[in-house]
Amino acid sequence: MSTRRASDSPVHIRPPAVAGTFYAADAGTLGREVRTYMDGVDPSLRQAAQQNDPPTRAIIAPHAGYLYSAAVAASAYAFVEPLRGKVKRVVLVGPSHRVAFAGLAGSSAAAFDTPLGAVPVDVDATRELTQISGVHIHDLAHAPEHGLEVHLPLLIHAIGNADEPGCVGFSFIPLLFGDVDDDVVAEMLDPFFDDDETLIVISSDLSHFNDYATAAALDRETADAIVGCRTEFITPDRACGHTCVRALLRCALGRGLDVREVDLRNSGDTAGPRDSVVGYGAFIIR
Repeated sequence: MSTRRASDSPVHIRPPAVAGTFYAADAGTLGREVRTYMDGVDPSLRQAAQQNDPPTRAIIAPHAGYLYSAAVAASAYAFVEPLRGKVKRVVLVGPSHRVAFAGLAGSSAAAFDTPLGAVPVDVDATRELTQISGVHIHDLAHAPEHGLEVHLPLLIHAIGNADEPGCVGFSFIPLLFGDVDDDVVAEMLDPFFDDDETLIVISSDLSHFNDYATAAALDRETADAIVGCRTEFITPDRACGHTCVRALLRCALGRGLDVREVDLRNSGDTAGPRDSVVGYGAFIIR
């Protein structure tokens, strides 16, 4: 969908790519599903999240279909909910699953549409990021991608104005990584830690398509490495968002921030069979 400003310059709204498959396409159904996942967060975690001390600065959360991973992602988003009214912008970074390219890919879209409303893109900040070598606009990479999109309804519920049509209450910077060094991603992320009104969300699942026991052991090791900021153990076979996870951990370690695991499960625990599973972890940085 595209519209035009009074100046007759094009304005592009990126339509949902996986509404109706990864999550419900109907706004009412989707809203109820998200609330159910959020209400299902362990009460002790929710109590810890509500204390909001110190405030959450970043999260790592999975990006599979809601049936499989949303319950785990909700454990991280419980720590985002206390930031409602304080966070005005989200930097959302994850891997490109369908389009290969070099560098970090931003979007020229003015907004990403969802069944719960369109989330505006911080166009000015995106333009500034393209001054970093390796960061560029690549709309074709964003068009079919699910890894960022599935976070938007959760963000709208956690910090947005889901009950006010047409005004979600925050903007975001969507970034996909391709073949890129950790240094580029860390250079892009690090300044955002100085802005209390910006939240960083890293989109990543963990191990893929192992049997349940193997996945549980691998993901336990990976989760321990994430909490310990041992970036050398965050490899492509351990986390599809490996590059952005490593870059985030480098920033956290350099700033003396605390990394905490809040949930660790896999698709065999949530909704799938156990002969071939995908791992999901939820982590907060504060």
